Amino acid sequence: MIPGTHRQMPRFPDRWDDMRPIIACLLAYYTLLPGFAHSADLARQSENETCTEEQSISWRGATFRLENDLFAGTDRNYTNGMAVTTVSHDLEGELIPDCLPNPLSLYTRFLGWVDRGFWQSGGARSVSQNLVMRVGQAMYTPDDKVRTDLIRDDRPYAGLLYLGLGWNQRRQPQNAGYEMLDSRELALGVIGPWSLAEESQDLVHNLRGIDRFSGWDNQLNNEPAFLLALERKFKPSSLGAVEPGFSSDVIGSYALRLGNIETSASAGFELRTGWNIPNDFGSYSIRPGGENRPPSSAARLRTTQPDSTHAPRPGVHTFANLEAKAVLWDFSLDGNLFSNSHHVKRRPFVLQGAVGISSQWLVSGHGVRLALMRVWRTREFDEQNGHHAFGSVAISLEI
Repeated sequence: MIPGTHRQMPRFPDRWDDMRPIIACLLAYYTLLPGFAHSADLARQSENETCTEEQSISWRGATFRLENDLFAGTDRNYTNGMAVTTVSHDLEGELIPDCLPNPLSLYTRFLGWVDRGFWQSGGARSVSQNLVMRVGQAMYTPDDKVRTDLIRDDRPYAGLLYLGLGWNQRRQPQNAGYEMLDSRELALGVIGPWSLAEESQDLVHNLRGIDRFSGWDNQLNNEPAFLLALERKFKPSSLGAVEPGFSSDVIGSYALRLGNIETSASAGFELRTGWNIPNDFGSYSIRPGGENRPPSSAARLRTTQPDSTHAPRPGVHTFANLEAKAVLWDFSLDGNLFSNSHHVKRRPFVLQGAVGISSQWLVSGHGVRLALMRVWRTREFDEQNGHHAFGSVAISLEI
């Protein structure tokens, strides 16, 4: 028996009419982006270039993130998220797809098709890119953990297991005092029992001696999950791995996400202040297209030139961010896209704020970073009882 097929979900009214705005947005996006020409440019470029060591992928570090609302004293809504992310060293200059392993080469050409301008330098003073690979899981539950029946006026039981593959491109425009980080991430996975959300939650609750949730038989159906995330961030330009001494900065961002995991548009900013702030693009909760680090060339100075003014240094800073999001689809609220399922009345606009502290050290020639944050989110659906909060812990290693 295929896992999950024994679960009998109640039938709900057909909701394909609700999908017309999403389908229209997707069709407009892919129709208006003239990406075929640039995809061909990448192919011609690959035929005329010879690969060097600097144009091949090598890994520089990893990050583990854990998010849970038990940190905020609750056990409901977005109740747990985990992600392990690896980041490559920066690749300088023009990217050559044929110098990459076949899956990455295919994905690079795919980006050249859907987003023609992503691989174009546009006359920037400097351009570098790195690769991000992520595996993660998220789970959502209603408030009442005892009831075994379908709770129609609360969030559905839902789980997501996914693999993300993304590119970050960092550039500084000519004659500009700021720099940008463009991120493009494609996430593929599964929603439903195959996400193993129930098993993961039961394992943790058993280890901690916490009562299990009893209603997982009502969770969303199995279906493939996909998301294409496009994000751009801005911040003042800086050299080296940190901004030496005491300083403050502001990071702005906007993003578009398309898929049956989430379809939304958002904009936000982050304020940072502290000692030796890292030359990256901020701290964040688990999100696609988010992993970023100081330039590889500066990070390497922690062992080759420890006295350089551009080398990594221990430091600590506080941060606060605020994001506004317009949501057209959210699987954890709207349910399954390809079948009828439990769903609630999603709110179209959500605000999210966070405060936290981040610190970095040098340990035996390696960089280590720890970030702690508390996140607040306004009501996401009409039936929700107040806002939601959760805590986030992230630890990163530079190898």
